[in-house]
Amino acid sequence: MGLRERIAAELTATMHGGDLKLERYAGPPGDPGLFGIAPGDPVWRVHGQATGMLTGGFAALMLQSLHPLAMAGVDQHSDFRADPVGRLNGTVRFITTTTFGSAAAAREVIDLVRRIHTRVHGTAPDGRPYRADDPDLLTWVHTAEVRSFLAGRSG
Repeated sequence: MGLRERIAAELTATMHGGDLKLERYAGPPGDPGLFGIAPGDPVWRVHGQATGMLTGGFAALMLQSLHPLAMAGVDQHSDFRADPVGRLNGTVRFITTTTFGSAAAAREVIDLVRRIHTRVHGTAPDGRPYRADDPDLLTWVHTAEVRSFLAGRSG
């Protein structure tokens, strides 16, 4: 294993908090996952490169933070200050499971995130209401992720 592969393996282990459960990705045999993503597909290639995902993830966070309603939700409902690595681990698990996991594992994490998002709502400092399950806000967050992960992969 070369230096680049060792660094990627260490980053992957760190981002998953040391409890990466490979059985999420192993079966059942023949299960193409929720989206039918296979090795060689663009999403597989982008999400499979740990260093690009890490740099792209940080870029996505910076871009997402430019939306005042997204920031209000994070500020008022996230534990990122007390546990930034734990917060990162949750996002990484979601992306990894929905990309590489079985259909059942993907549905499980999607349902979890949906339940969490339904509880995240409030009022931003400028008086505007926000909801984490607002389609426009979700579009902003996901567009920032896609753009940043692709840039991280190509760099």
